[in-house]
Amino acid sequence: MSARSPRGAPPPSTLALARVVGVHGRHSVIETADGRRLLAHGRGKKSETVVGDHVRWQVSGDEGVIESVEPRTSLLKRQDEWRSKNFAANIDLLLVMVATDPPYSESQLARALIAAEDGHIDVKIVLNKIDLPEAAAARERLAPYRRMGYDVLEVAVKADPAGTAGLLQPLLAGKTTLVLGPSGMGKSTLVNLLVPHADAQVGEISKALKSGKHTTTTTTWYWLDDARHSALIDSPGFQEFGIHHIESPRLASLMRDYATYFGDCRFANCTHRHEPSCGVRAAIARGDISPTRERIYEELMGELERAASRH
Repeated sequence: MSARSPRGAPPPSTLALARVVGVHGRHSVIETADGRRLLAHGRGKKSETVVGDHVRWQVSGDEGVIESVEPRTSLLKRQDEWRSKNFAANIDLLLVMVATDPPYSESQLARALIAAEDGHIDVKIVLNKIDLPEAAAARERLAPYRRMGYDVLEVAVKADPAGTAGLLQPLLAGKTTLVLGPSGMGKSTLVNLLVPHADAQVGEISKALKSGKHTTTTTTWYWLDDARHSALIDSPGFQEFGIHHIESPRLASLMRDYATYFGDCRFANCTHRHEPSCGVRAAIARGDISPTRERIYEELMGELERAASRH
């Protein structure tokens, strides 16, 4: 969105700041500095705001007009088969929620971790339902990620809500956190545990949108505290993170286990697929990189190469 003002309008830098807490089609719900929420729209036909954006705005009738979007510290994209779309900005922490049962997709987990690495966003893996018999097998699957340096937080949201809150609340204090998890992982239960008056906050967004309906199908901003210092963003389902903007030669640098062995490669432009004297291939042969991670790398490289060939 352009920062240039229409003729006769004040420059954006003199306009009030607000935060985008909901997006529905071309309309956004913005929250002003004093906590009011109102409907706003961008100028032109296309809205480029996403939940988490800081925007400059002014009043237009009983709505607001978004004149510009402030520079983002981070931006996450989701994608379908054909295109990527921005869906959340200015994230400090990404919580990726998996469970002991049902089994989670390691490919989806890898995409989330790559998106976090690319966006320089702190990330933690939350393993839920550790009270179930399948906990040992789930820990084993996550062992490679612990070795890569990722924090794996173990919780039982339903069986031990107090323990879960006690572990997570200090980590979320003062941050904007995006929580993600496929269906069945317990994400909705976690949000209801951590967010006071969650339904009321969703209702505020619905009211501002004048939609009269629940907006759980959209990415939603929740405040975790009355002082509005800590926030949780809930995004429905488990987003297929958009990574098509990543050039294929960069992929390995965003996978921590692959990046560990770069220095052992003979060629600076090594693709870590077939070259001789490749440190990554040697690590795979030794078992230092798991076959699952090798498969994920090959799949994503193919995907990025196909995406690049379409442009």
